[in-house]
Amino acid sequence: MKTKIFFLFSIILGVIILTSLNNNSDVQKKPNIIFIAVDDLRPQLNCYGKSQIISPNIDYLASNSYTYENAVCNFPVCGASRASLLTGLRPNKNRFKSFRTRMDEDADDVLTIGEWFKSNDYFTLSLGKISHHTNDSPESWSIPAWRGEKNWRDYQTNENIFAAKTNDNNGAAKAFEIGENLNDDYGDTKMVNKAIEKLDELTLKEQPFFMALGFLKPHLPFNAPKKYWDLYNEKDIELASNRYQPENSPDISMHKYGELRKYTNIPSDFNLDVPDSTQKKLIHGYYACVSYIDDEIGKLIKHLKKLEIYDNSIIVLWGDHGWQLGEHNLWAKHCNYQTSLKVPLLIKYPKQKTQKRIRSVVELLDIYPTLCELSNIDKPNHLQGKSLLTINKLDPENLNGYTKYHKGETITTIEKSYTEWRNKDNNYLKANMMYDLVKDPDENTNISKNKENTPSILKFQYLLDSVRLLD
Repeated sequence: MKTKIFFLFSIILGVIILTSLNNNSDVQKKPNIIFIAVDDLRPQLNCYGKSQIISPNIDYLASNSYTYENAVCNFPVCGASRASLLTGLRPNKNRFKSFRTRMDEDADDVLTIGEWFKSNDYFTLSLGKISHHTNDSPESWSIPAWRGEKNWRDYQTNENIFAAKTNDNNGAAKAFEIGENLNDDYGDTKMVNKAIEKLDELTLKEQPFFMALGFLKPHLPFNAPKKYWDLYNEKDIELASNRYQPENSPDISMHKYGELRKYTNIPSDFNLDVPDSTQKKLIHGYYACVSYIDDEIGKLIKHLKKLEIYDNSIIVLWGDHGWQLGEHNLWAKHCNYQTSLKVPLLIKYPKQKTQKRIRSVVELLDIYPTLCELSNIDKPNHLQGKSLLTINKLDPENLNGYTKYHKGETITTIEKSYTEWRNKDNNYLKANMMYDLVKDPDENTNISKNKENTPSILKFQYLLDSVRLLD
């Protein structure tokens, strides 16, 4: 009898131990990560308090995510910005200096976020535009990086395809395309379709995955299916209210938006402004592209829910830098104004159901360490950003973000932005500017020359020196 009782007790104890182990395994299980990059996306979205752009799916994601209201990029050009985020390193005078940046040339001695997660048992894959060069740091991904477009401008109407081939303009045709009678799907649609296909495969595996998805749009040219153009009435679209150089600002802070001038329906003469009618069409096209991308993100979210992995996944959505739509009479990025530096950043935790807005200034550099901590894996020693988990709890207002654009360096706080340009040879201060982001959020009046702001400028210069010392 005692033997039977002991045998029964052993079985019960074994079941309890196995149950405990399984429960512990669930606690320690690494979450899947959906890592969404959107090229040239400015935070002009409903979830950021704006009403011009129709973006219900991004807004839905924001409704159950941490929404960072003051996120800044570390370099306002795609190649350098992405390299900084993907490696966890700041740009400096020796690395990440242009859109042509390659991680495997500038920082080959560190592990990218993809390679780090792969070394921590994740299946990693890159679909669409993640790094600027598809073949950059190929060891980051478990399978070769994949892109759906034949070329990055991705024209699909016969008119623009023909013009791009015949014009001696590096493949550029018009700066926008109202997509009717398309030759093929746009690359972003192909990318989401590929992601859905891969998700079906990945959910059959036991291995956690890190899926990076990179949308081309709303990068120039503003090409989108016609139905997204039809969401907007061009008569209702307003031009920027501050189409002028900021008062007292240095000329070095301005540029002639050479990126836009490559297109055939834009004045190539740098001395000519873009006509108002064309400006409206460009803004219309930008809005259409964002709504198009939003719809594709909605398709992705729907499939994640169908597979029952939306709720338990980490989902990150980020823009690589801002974009000017005529503010300060500037177009594209390539400057140290907040219109180029501010980006949308959303991070949804597993099982998160509500939105939490974070006012603290954070950087794209912070995504890498944050995802490590959320995924219960160690952080590599080279990271220069901070995990946002503590920031999310405290939301301190004394943080700042660092951005470099060629010789211009900017510190952004909740209250102010400060930028200075120094001579390369002797570190002599050539020019600077400071804006009160509370009283002057559009940065229309440079106050760096006001004597009462000298103490603030000295503090900003100390912060810039501190960043430089890190390298």
